[in-house]
Amino acid sequence: MPDSRVEAAIHHWAPRFVSNGVPLTDFQEVTAGLEYWPDWCAAWSKRAAIHDKLGDDVFAQGNQLSASEHWTRAAVCYHFAKFVFVEDVVQMRAAHMKAVDCRNKALAYLRPAGERVEIPFEGTHFRGILRRPAGVVKPPLVIMCMGLDSAKEETDAYEQPFLARGMATLAFDGPGQGESEYEFGIRGDYEVAVRAVVDWVERRADVDAARSGLWGVSLGGYYAPRAAAFEKRIKACISLSGPFDWADNWDLLNELTRETFRVRARQKTQDDARKFAATLTLKNCARQIFCPLFIVAGKLDRIVPWTEGERLATAALANDAPVEFVLLDDGNHVANNRGYRWRSQSADWMARQLGVPQA
Repeated sequence: MPDSRVEAAIHHWAPRFVSNGVPLTDFQEVTAGLEYWPDWCAAWSKRAAIHDKLGDDVFAQGNQLSASEHWTRAAVCYHFAKFVFVEDVVQMRAAHMKAVDCRNKALAYLRPAGERVEIPFEGTHFRGILRRPAGVVKPPLVIMCMGLDSAKEETDAYEQPFLARGMATLAFDGPGQGESEYEFGIRGDYEVAVRAVVDWVERRADVDAARSGLWGVSLGGYYAPRAAAFEKRIKACISLSGPFDWADNWDLLNELTRETFRVRARQKTQDDARKFAATLTLKNCARQIFCPLFIVAGKLDRIVPWTEGERLATAALANDAPVEFVLLDDGNHVANNRGYRWRSQSADWMARQLGVPQA
């Protein structure tokens, strides 16, 4: 029988894996052979390497688009090898760098293509992926905030609905996330990171910085509205299963999530991590959100209770901010098991907020 951490990963995140690009059979085969959490990263890395080689092989044959598809799939599998595997940082980082490498190989050949970018921040850089829709000279931009265990290499499926509707996407690794997790710890005042991103966007001539929206997933569903409360250049915000107050939910979190937070927040003990979690809150700033909000929550969410989305909606409505609250009775965390109920709809909503005509 699998240990509790393997069971937690399978139970909490299976729909996310599949909806974000892991083939169902891969998920079934890899997890069926796993009993011990220490074997997780190696097992998923082995499967990712198959997709990576497929990409290399078809690229050598001149099939660039097919190669980009294989490499993107490899990047997602490598990402899920490392996503909460914080007990062995050396092994985790090796898988992570393979995810970055595979996604980077794919970028130039994606449709639409992607560009790896570096955004100045506190003496170093955030790394991001900018994609612009084909045929649009200066599109509006959706800035994508990662969660506790997500990174820009996981976001291809999340990007597609926005790109298809004429919006550019910028997925970036902020403090405690992806490539930045080795340089910066998690910080509750995520508006500082977003401000740096928007400053950088304003220097680009190929996107319309005056029409910028925010999107955040899971813990990013806290980061995005938190940033929107302070960064008034943001025109609209999507929050997907984000906590209103992280500390209020601490006792509900599974052990993998708590330990991942401790490591990425650079705290010594779980008690320290619990105290630090209290700095991730909208309690004192949600009343400063005035831009339109689109909030998604699932009643079956066992990581962030749906009532956290309700708290955000209530606070924003008190400001007369336009709010659309999508509560799915059969949705899990981020409602990835019911993506067809909100992914296209949220992209349509964002297009309306950013003034993108839709057919």
